Amino acid sequence: MQDPRCVMILHTDLAPGKAANAAAVIALTLGQRHPALVGEALQDAEQRRFPGLIPLGIPVLAASHEEMDRLRARCAETACDLVLFPEQGQTTTDYAAFSAAMRAIPAPAWRLLGLALVGEKQAVRKLTSKLRLFS
Repeated sequence: MQDPRCVMILHTDLAPGKAANAAAVIALTLGQRHPALVGEALQDAEQRRFPGLIPLGIPVLAASHEEMDRLRARCAETACDLVLFPEQGQTTTDYAAFSAAMRAIPAPAWRLLGLALVGEKQAVRKLTSKLRLFS
């Protein structure tokens, strides 16, 4: 992908701990789906190596459920990759139960707590330009 951009969007009302959890889960999935976004290994002055970090900035924006639903629909019309984090992701620590719950709900009806999108810089900016920073 030429000139990629990555943006994370969290629900405006998430408490700090829930927001951190959603962001961490989404980030792990992003790293797995887009390994090219991870930078080269880092090295300290004593030549110890550490895993690379993403060399792009990742704005973390805020949106309501309705704004996320509109954004998800608009992303379907673009070449952006979308990672969704439905609210059921924070209701259990049992992944099998979570997966089963998600199979019972059509994806367009998932109530999102967060999402991330990766795509061409201009397309991502156009989709997210009206959202504010998460705080």
